[in-house]
Amino acid sequence: MSKRILITEPIIPSVIEKLKEHFNVDVGKRGAYNTEEALIAAIPDYDAILPMLSNPITEEVIKAGDKLQIVANHAVGYNNIDVEAAHRHKVQVANTPGVLTDSCAEFTLALMLAVGRRLCQAQEYLLAGKFDGWEPLGFLGTELQGSTLGIIGMGRIGQAVAERANALGMDIIYHNRSQLSSDIESQLDADYCSDLKTLIPQADVVSLHCPLTEETRHLVDADMLDLMKDHAILINTSRGPVVDEEALAQALHDGTIGGAGIDVFEEEPKVHPKLKNAPNCLLTPHIASASHKTREDIGMLAAQAIIKILQGNPASEIPNLIQA
Repeated sequence: MSKRILITEPIIPSVIEKLKEHFNVDVGKRGAYNTEEALIAAIPDYDAILPMLSNPITEEVIKAGDKLQIVANHAVGYNNIDVEAAHRHKVQVANTPGVLTDSCAEFTLALMLAVGRRLCQAQEYLLAGKFDGWEPLGFLGTELQGSTLGIIGMGRIGQAVAERANALGMDIIYHNRSQLSSDIESQLDADYCSDLKTLIPQADVVSLHCPLTEETRHLVDADMLDLMKDHAILINTSRGPVVDEEALAQALHDGTIGGAGIDVFEEEPKVHPKLKNAPNCLLTPHIASASHKTREDIGMLAAQAIIKILQGNPASEIPNLIQA
């Protein structure tokens, strides 16, 4: 029990208890490790860290971890970690792929339905005391049945969204770094678009499921938004910086697109002020994976990687390690 683990903020209790079966575990207060300085001060005491996306695991942090053997991120993304530096310093890095696919896909459909049918505006109208009975032109929205969904990024989550969208009667088109096999395309009833300038003008809903890279930063900018139909909806549950928020806010205020459902933000947790009052824009606080089952699965996958590494198991036996 001599090895020590730092969990940077409270997570599902069963995950903490699992780690406590094997190690001494400290759990930080929310936000306490959101700076490099705080992490550098703490990390020398620990053999492993289970951080959040908000915790900057820089090379300086990793260098300060004299005993550090593994960083197991509480997320599928890991753009908060300098993975190359970790590998240079012989520190393993793990993420949690796969376990949040279903919850994120369901949440994506929830955003589509909520924005398409203008649920937030309708509730505000009702609670403000304006509802005086059914009206034939009240809150007319967009049905997903028969509309075209353009998916950008067709990995696990993108494919899970396509499966669910098929059940709603949507037509699926997609763009990905590489085209899917014909078998998967047939199974999903999805058609490949080789470039975004072909996909975006066709789509009634554009849903983002791509990773954040230098190539995808501001992938959706003013030029891309100009290609969207004036009734089309943009959904982002991937990474905030994939969208130029200034350009999106302007498009919404100008009415050049029909709406947006945004769960992730460019400078999270900050939200662009023009988005806060943009018409038909539903903003949620990074909760696409926020189901009890998924958050427990995320934590357990990270915990298992920590347990195996600190118990001396070979890296080849740990499928969620990020390879050098």
